Amino acid sequence: MEKLIEKYALENAVRYGGKANPGAVIGSIFKEDPSVKKDMKAFSKKVNEIIKKVNSLKLDAQKKKLKELAPELLEKKKAKEKDLFSSFPAEGKVITAFPPEPSKYPHIGHAKSLLVNYEFAKRHKGKFILRFEDTNPELARKEFYKIHLENYKWLGVKPDKVEYASDHMLDFYKYADKLMHLDKAYICTCKQEKISENRRKEKACECRYKHIKENLIMWKKMPSFREGEAIVRMKIALNHKNSAMRDPTIFRIIKKPHCRTGKKFVVWPNYDFENAVMDGLQGITHRFRSKEFEMRNELQRYIQKLLGFEPTSIYEFARFNLEGVESSGRKIRELIQERKLTGWDDPSLTTLVALKRRGFVPEAIRNFVLSTGITKSESTLTWDDLIVHNKRLLDANCNRYFFIEDPIRIRLQDAPKMKVELKLHPDFPERGKRKFNTYDLFYISSKDILKFKDKSLYRLMNCVNFTKKNGYYIFQGKKVEDYRKKGEMIIHWLPVMKGLVEVEVLMPDKKVAEGLAEPLVNELKERDLIQFERFGFCKLNKRTKNKLFFLYTHK
Repeated sequence: MEKLIEKYALENAVRYGGKANPGAVIGSIFKEDPSVKKDMKAFSKKVNEIIKKVNSLKLDAQKKKLKELAPELLEKKKAKEKDLFSSFPAEGKVITAFPPEPSKYPHIGHAKSLLVNYEFAKRHKGKFILRFEDTNPELARKEFYKIHLENYKWLGVKPDKVEYASDHMLDFYKYADKLMHLDKAYICTCKQEKISENRRKEKACECRYKHIKENLIMWKKMPSFREGEAIVRMKIALNHKNSAMRDPTIFRIIKKPHCRTGKKFVVWPNYDFENAVMDGLQGITHRFRSKEFEMRNELQRYIQKLLGFEPTSIYEFARFNLEGVESSGRKIRELIQERKLTGWDDPSLTTLVALKRRGFVPEAIRNFVLSTGITKSESTLTWDDLIVHNKRLLDANCNRYFFIEDPIRIRLQDAPKMKVELKLHPDFPERGKRKFNTYDLFYISSKDILKFKDKSLYRLMNCVNFTKKNGYYIFQGKKVEDYRKKGEMIIHWLPVMKGLVEVEVLMPDKKVAEGLAEPLVNELKERDLIQFERFGFCKLNKRTKNKLFFLYTHK
């Protein structure tokens, strides 16, 4: 039995950066030997004992031991890592790209598209290009270029090249000119309402029948038109079953100055044309993107074929939605203006700056988004799905401290004077200890007090046992063995002493938890991540002379 537990504890630890999760280990054991359910109490105790030993080992030592004990599980792990891209062929040179629009802060959905394309290129020893699709002057903002680059660097992504679509305007014009010479594009001066109506009715307008020479003359005059007076449309088929192919717009006039090119250009390509041409110019072989663009796929390949480019292999996957989280840039801007959000880094959001600010680590975000797979099945995930990946990484790295939310002072009658030592981390004694001198006065959380029942036995964590009787709290000894026989709850605490630190913790729902923390937190630096025992992981955001301000990461 011990070997079975150790095997799966090691396998889980190796898979998740050195920290095994008891629930996952127990699940694996159940599949192999369901009989262990007969004595769950003893079994669970043994699992926790072995996991504690496994988690105390360095990752290299865990891998070595797993190789000795069950090498097939290491092979299984390698196979699983390859599964993500096993359905996507790649022969010869591989070049992938991720093309964000610099119009808002990137969120976790962007991270998925970014990382899938990046990982695919790395796996095949190819090239990855980060390309800003900035051909809409009304949306592109200078500050967002920098924000995207900083966020992706934080995620560990190192592009082989950073490109800007706005640097290729003369290329777009050249290829538009080519389409007109092929009689595959024309200048349309119809009103937008008329264009929409004709597309619905699958009816051509008079502009469609202009001579090639007339289109080329009008094309040269395009910059002199007012916005909305003229557009460039492709000539494909107005009765095509794919509505994206019904003479789509490929250029429009936007007079607003561009944040990078100023007033130099006023005729701008739309997404489909710009995307197809840029993929062709850069020789992009593979692209993974969310399936909202699925209908555009046929059009973009058609454009590439007409212009003589090698078509890009495009694979769509379903977007995942995180339950209850706003991701629309437009709506986030509105909520910020209405002061319902504190900014793009509001702790309730899944923008990368918000996740970083709260204390999520890059590796956890990478593991999470890649674990959602590359399928077209829609899924709604919860914060818990993301948290489980982050917690595995934080658990080993974060030292433990006591924070008493809404503290109430109690007296433990007959409690002796004691010197109590608590480890900074239960699995890493070498990190040191926190030391307290206690007597009969303690701070405990008001939330815990509300749960106390008369005559029941409780324990101050790693300290003493006590009971409540007629509103009084009475010392009942020090031994944890006595508590285990009939105890109700173990709680954290602080002695009433000098040097306790006032603390505020900003929760994701904007509520603030206030209370006292142990003196040792005063040694923390801003951005340090810790765990307040029985409360959650927190990140030190700011410190003043009299108070520390934390952000709540998660349980």
